[in-house]
Amino acid sequence: MFEIEKSLSLRKYFRKIMFAIVTIAGQQFKVKQDDELFVHRLAGNAGDKVEFSDILMVSNAGNITVGKNAKKVQAEIIDHLKGDKVIIFKKNRRKGYQKKNGHRQCLTKIKINAIA
Repeated sequence: MFEIEKSLSLRKYFRKIMFAIVTIAGQQFKVKQDDELFVHRLAGNAGDKVEFSDILMVSNAGNITVGKNAKKVQAEIIDHLKGDKVIIFKKNRRKGYQKKNGHRQCLTKIKINAIA
């Protein structure tokens, strides 16, 4: 009984939070105000303001709007950095072929300022 009441209270809590599903650099993210997230490298310097207009869905106090609308997500570039090293290892059995390669993805850390 307690678990049901707890899940209902969580649903009511999440209905109050405004969030949006946004496409940033080819990937979809669920963002709220004051979120910090890592995305693929964006053009601009640290401290620059960026605006994303490709919004798929917005939820505001339980009112959901889907599709293209006039809303925009405003963010600020915090830093440019590299992600963890990814190792690519290829091997063919019994052929004497081994190839080891790796890379570090270029990322941008952004902070969501507003969903306007």
